[in-house]
Amino acid sequence: MKNQFKFAGHKYIFFIIFLLLIGSLASVMLAKARMVYSGTNEYSNLIWNLILAWIPMIFSTFAYLVPRSKKWFWVISLFCTLIWLLFFPNAPYILTDFSHLSTSSANAPLWFDVIMLIWFAWTGLLLGVFSLHLMQGMVTQLWGKFVGWVFTLLVVSLGSIGISLGRFFRWNSWDVLQEPLPILNDVLDWIRYPFSNLRVYGFTLLYSLLFLFVYLAFRAFSGTIKERETDEFDSTVDNPV
Repeated sequence: MKNQFKFAGHKYIFFIIFLLLIGSLASVMLAKARMVYSGTNEYSNLIWNLILAWIPMIFSTFAYLVPRSKKWFWVISLFCTLIWLLFFPNAPYILTDFSHLSTSSANAPLWFDVIMLIWFAWTGLLLGVFSLHLMQGMVTQLWGKFVGWVFTLLVVSLGSIGISLGRFFRWNSWDVLQEPLPILNDVLDWIRYPFSNLRVYGFTLLYSLLFLFVYLAFRAFSGTIKERETDEFDSTVDNPV
């Protein structure tokens, strides 16, 4: 009964994960179909990017579901948070793969490429949005709503910087551990030579606003569901059958 209660208490989390798995499967099948049709491995990198996008989802879910009463909660949650933050930019990064449309070959219909990229981009974006939603929920439970939103805005900003590092400078998440100094030098160059890196500043700002808009919309949608459930419960209590 205890395990059933825990599952029931997180049924929406598992349902969303199930939907994201279906979306990921559909994305991979579309990519594989394109490879067979075109006879090339073009866009095969999308599959790898999607795999990386699942890493923050996995660690955020684990961090959120770890019982707060356990003595090792802080160690586990800190470890999961660091790994999540390191790989978080990989989820919304897939949106930038639309840039490949300008250089893709004519081996497949353009409409197919657009639909395939939408599947990958939307699935990756939702992986990022929902993982951030879980992490904000954990931070809010521990330190309150204000800290939760400060944490969220900081993560969105850092995530956009990470996407810029990947798109313009071709750095990967694990390079933070392998080559931290060269990455730091690139970031310092942004600060020292702002007019030479206007496109990076522009991309980072616009991407932060885009992701924040989608995230706030997601939070608003989930809020309306909670309000409706609360209203239905109150009406049932006020008007018992």
